[in-house]
Amino acid sequence: MTSLQPSNPESISSNKGFYRKLPKGIWALGFVSMFMDSSSELVHSLLPIFMATTLGASMVTIGIVEGFAEAAAAITKVFSGVISDYFQKRKFLAVIGYGLAAITKPIFPLATSIGWVFGARFVDRIGKGIRGAPRDALVAEIAPEQLRGAAYGLRQALDSAGAFVGPLLAVAFMIWFANDIKAVLWVAVLPAFIAVLLLIVGVREPESLVHTAAHRKLLLLNDAKRLRLRYWLVVALGAVFTLARFSEAFLILRAQDVGLAIGYVPVIMIVMNVVYSIFAYPAGTAADRISARTLLLMGLGILVVADIVLAIAASPGIALLGSAFWGLHMALTQGLLSKLVADTAPADLRGTAFGIFNLVSGGALLLASVIAGSLWNMFGASATFIAGASFAAFAAIGLLLYRPNARVTEHSKEI
Repeated sequence: MTSLQPSNPESISSNKGFYRKLPKGIWALGFVSMFMDSSSELVHSLLPIFMATTLGASMVTIGIVEGFAEAAAAITKVFSGVISDYFQKRKFLAVIGYGLAAITKPIFPLATSIGWVFGARFVDRIGKGIRGAPRDALVAEIAPEQLRGAAYGLRQALDSAGAFVGPLLAVAFMIWFANDIKAVLWVAVLPAFIAVLLLIVGVREPESLVHTAAHRKLLLLNDAKRLRLRYWLVVALGAVFTLARFSEAFLILRAQDVGLAIGYVPVIMIVMNVVYSIFAYPAGTAADRISARTLLLMGLGILVVADIVLAIAASPGIALLGSAFWGLHMALTQGLLSKLVADTAPADLRGTAFGIFNLVSGGALLLASVIAGSLWNMFGASATFIAGASFAAFAAIGLLLYRPNARVTEHSKEI
């Protein structure tokens, strides 16, 4: 497996500072992600507890809700990716996706049954599916190739900053509203609509896409043959990583399980996302310079540590430490996997490539979440995290032993 390196490495070595001269559109997309994630993570940091306590849902039910919601997002990403490649209208689809997510936010506090939550979560993730592949392709097309890793790292960092702010707001307003979860869920509405407005005003389609749209052709099944083996290996790798890392809803449930008061349960997501936000951009810039294999192996090793810590946790402090390791794993791997997809796919098929990648990863997340919920119900919380650690360890061994046969180009490095 390979990851393409920038064609001008000297330009990277001459600009190693933390802040890069990235286009304004990349910053705008990052802040869009930040506002939407602050809204979504406020909801998600309370939703598992809301389902388990207020609505009386079992762990298996929560796993199914989370898994099916993410699978719906993944399936939608394939179609949105193909459509964005055909019409070359990445921004238009992104606006639709973010808009759908925004209009679902008032439904959560209005929910009176698990069916309402499932419906709102489903539509919210459909919106995520619509926007995901076009947005990721847009990042690749706005950013200079030699700064692509930094661009994905910056977007992930701002996204994670929002994911930190959301649970922080949840904790603050749970205190303010005396643990009234429904009242707190209303707070998520405003930042979601700010994200949509910022996307409309602050992001422009690249000129190259406008010109290409005039010469578009219908994408056929045969076009998939242009996605080379290197790309499919990245897809397989993403699925393996997702199987080893089930829904973060189980982190929230674990926090409550070890005694964290209900009003402070979102703190576990705050810790995870602070670490994620701090390390995502440095990890992205590192991906422009060093072997992807090294970063991926580090990420899997840290995920094993996170799962073990969460499995043995007997107090909130230990659970928070496990959450911090989980965030570090995410920082090292998520932006890198996006970069690998962009590097190994043809430019005119990037939307499709991201869609397929997310479809496979979403299916893996559904499977992982259902298994995690079932293990929790049958054997307890520790079994869920021990299983995750075992799978991550096997994945790391497989990646360590893998050696691509083909020689890579002069601007490539082996994973």
